[in-house]
Amino acid sequence: MVSPKWSHGDNGRSPGSPKDRFVTVYGRNPVIEVLDDLSLVVDKVVLAEGVKGHGIGEIIELARDRGVPLERASADRVKKLAGNGRQDQGVFADVVAPRMRPLVDALDDVALRRVLLLDGITTPANVGMILRSATAAGIDGVVVPRRGVASIDPMVVKASAGVAFRAPILKVGTAGEAADLLSAAGFHLVGLAADGPSTLFEAEWPENVCFVLGSETAGVGAEVAERVRSWVSIPMSGGVESLNVSAAAAVVCFELVRRAAG
Repeated sequence: MVSPKWSHGDNGRSPGSPKDRFVTVYGRNPVIEVLDDLSLVVDKVVLAEGVKGHGIGEIIELARDRGVPLERASADRVKKLAGNGRQDQGVFADVVAPRMRPLVDALDDVALRRVLLLDGITTPANVGMILRSATAAGIDGVVVPRRGVASIDPMVVKASAGVAFRAPILKVGTAGEAADLLSAAGFHLVGLAADGPSTLFEAEWPENVCFVLGSETAGVGAEVAERVRSWVSIPMSGGVESLNVSAAAAVVCFELVRRAAG
């Protein structure tokens, strides 16, 4: 098992979670898919006691063939650990995400310069597509809080076309905590707003920058907005008021690529 690292409460930061190292995949077909993918490292598979039926035998056989630890737990325990009591189907797998780590650890990395912070984005499809765009653009980190943002689950993995397993995901308790940590570490927080005083393509920011992406309905929350240093807009035409948050994230990511290349 990969041992998680996290900072403890004596430094004012909330402790990390063992799940900061894994993407938990639940459901029989998704678990079969990750066991079939030899490019993925599966830490363990957990089956509910007494679970039977479609796919269970195949899961057991695949896990044994790959040498993946196979554990048993009560049905209630599996529901709790999988994080989705209605769709776990009595099984989940913890898949090692090699680029996932706690934000507090990542802040010690001098290579961390271009970051996205997700704030209140609860639609799994949007989170998955943001992870895909950010990874494709070479963004250094995407902060995905454990609370207030869709969990990295099979729906997010599907929307990312599997990229979520390899995305540079940074975990933290809340978006507010992330904003505090990033600000203290010298990151310039930039928010997107339709009435931003300058456009994304005109604005200037320092090398260490974090773009905050707010929820689909409420935008950037008040707690995080207090830490935002500048607001920018994406110019719209044709009567369109705004972009879906995942589309806006893609525009931001590749504007960062354009500037780096220039």
